Amino acid sequence: MIKLKTPLLRKQTEKLRVKDTVYITGTIYTARDSAHKRMMEEGSPVELEGAVIFHAGPLIQEEGDGYRMVAVGPTTSTRMNPYQAEVLDKGVKAVIGKGGMDENVSKALKRNGAVFLSAVGGCAALYVQAVNKIREVYWLDLGVPEAVWELEVENLGPLIVTMDSEGGDLYLEVKKRIKV
Repeated sequence: MIKLKTPLLRKQTEKLRVKDTVYITGTIYTARDSAHKRMMEEGSPVELEGAVIFHAGPLIQEEGDGYRMVAVGPTTSTRMNPYQAEVLDKGVKAVIGKGGMDENVSKALKRNGAVFLSAVGGCAALYVQAVNKIREVYWLDLGVPEAVWELEVENLGPLIVTMDSEGGDLYLEVKKRIKV
């Protein structure tokens, strides 16, 4: 088990290998396809250097003058393939999601010393327990699931390194074994 604190440094993420188990503490951001697209068109509303992006569409409840996160789980990451390589090139060091990503993203992970971390689908109630606070929301005009939510987390995990900065890809390994 490896515990990381944000912002992540390249020297940390370059050491991670496929099958490592990771827990993250610090600031992370949710972002789905609409947010990724807008980041490329307009620039990011947050600092991406050393950032962790979680492909998630959280369930949010308005509470008083703020928000409470009810659940947060991974969404299918392949939807972000058209934008993820460019976002990684802006300094992102870890992406959390499910289902893996394409070869362009794999190349960007290598270029940037970054990793793809798989979160277990169906564990939204588990992952939300690691969220201590919603710090900010950006681009709420995209809708609650598509907005960028800035979260303060403590020991978010378990997350499995499924694509590393050396080209390791657990999804490809499994496909080769079952000859898909």
